[in-house]
Amino acid sequence: TPVVTRGFKHEDVATPGRGRAKVTHAVVVIFLEFFAWGLLTTPMLTVLHETFPQHTFLMNGLVQGVKGFLSFLSAPLIGALSDIWGRKSFLLMTVFFTCAPIPFMRISPWWYFALISVSGIFAVTFSVIFAYVADITEEHERSTAYGLVSATFAASLVTSPAIGAYLSAQYGDSLVVLVATVIAVADIAFVFFVVPESLPDKMRLTSWGFPISWEQADPFASLRRVGKDTTVLLICVTVFLSYLPEAGQYSSFFLYLRQVIEFSPATIAAFIAMVGILSIVAQTLLLSVLMRTIGNKNTVLLGLGFQFFQLAWYGFGSEPWMMWAAGTVAAMSSITFPAVSALVSHSAAPDQQGVAQGMITGIRGLCNGLGPALYGFIFFLFNVELDNMEPVEGRPRSVIPGPPFLFGACAVLFALLVAVFIPEHQPLTDVKTGSARKSSGAGAAHAQSAGPLATPTSDMEDIEPLLQDSSM
Repeated sequence: TPVVTRGFKHEDVATPGRGRAKVTHAVVVIFLEFFAWGLLTTPMLTVLHETFPQHTFLMNGLVQGVKGFLSFLSAPLIGALSDIWGRKSFLLMTVFFTCAPIPFMRISPWWYFALISVSGIFAVTFSVIFAYVADITEEHERSTAYGLVSATFAASLVTSPAIGAYLSAQYGDSLVVLVATVIAVADIAFVFFVVPESLPDKMRLTSWGFPISWEQADPFASLRRVGKDTTVLLICVTVFLSYLPEAGQYSSFFLYLRQVIEFSPATIAAFIAMVGILSIVAQTLLLSVLMRTIGNKNTVLLGLGFQFFQLAWYGFGSEPWMMWAAGTVAAMSSITFPAVSALVSHSAAPDQQGVAQGMITGIRGLCNGLGPALYGFIFFLFNVELDNMEPVEGRPRSVIPGPPFLFGACAVLFALLVAVFIPEHQPLTDVKTGSARKSSGAGAAHAQSAGPLATPTSDMEDIEPLLQDSSM
């Protein structure tokens, strides 16, 4: 039976014998990937300190910064190629390279951090996942589907850090790394054997010899064209200003809680679980209600407002209860991510979803490069160091315990002011005219240089979302 997808009809896109492409497939892939990384939260803190005993925050920022910058460089090419050759092969590639560093945490910490850095070339899982979801959902369903994927990211971190901390305390870090490696392998196998292709045959080329020009692969091409469309410019500036502090926070927050606020590993795990559970509620129930009642743009503005108060509280907060309260606000701010995703997706042409998702992921990738390095440098300037893995009781605290978070709050305030001027229902003309200029087969690929858009992701790729990018 023909299936209606992205505003047009096509024959069932399922791979024979594997069923129809569903949002469930995307949810499972995201859950397994970030569950594996969540297990490593406690061992990661130990290995980081042992490998870089001096200037730990600064070195952590540099490692994450290199990864993020490489993600920025590669995201446009991967997004454009997935529009031509399909999502599955690139989903397999991104999951494999994102999880590849995990076993090296015990084999060789130096290789582990080196692989984390270079894995940024392919660590754009969220870019491909959002394009996958866009392929198989109607436009009016997309914001809910994006919210479900983002909530899955949070759900994967509800229990995994606590499980990892328990296993580490009882059996040592080696078992935790082994379990995380097994889960990562299971994720790769799931993509290879179970996940069907989502892009219809008639919308992608069957030949792998189709040429891809440098113009399509150039990540700076989109940035040079941002100013040609006001809507594109406003969305990109909003994403940059809001995600720059978020990326820095992902890279250093657990270290900050452990050393400066004196949280124990068990308390950190409980904190992650609390924020994760509230994020699931925010990104499923609350998000759908807000999208229906106040609209897409106002939902983005509300999420940015929550993010501003969260970062300001992190910056000035010096007591544990303040971190817990700010964490509650952080969970509410998680609605920004799927709301921006939906805003961009609604404006992009059907054959431009991969380009669109890839380019905002590219913007976020640039933030993943700049944010951690910036936070590490600010911690370094203010002499906030991880000089001992054990918290020091009674350590005097400054008036502003977390200077980088206060800087982040100022950046988000500017993002909020910029987002006010985003037109809610205006199409992204650059993306669509870019595809119209090309032949039907090459349109999705060549529009890479014309479509500076996309939407986030965490890796935490990628962050890519709420608590942590995949490197943590």
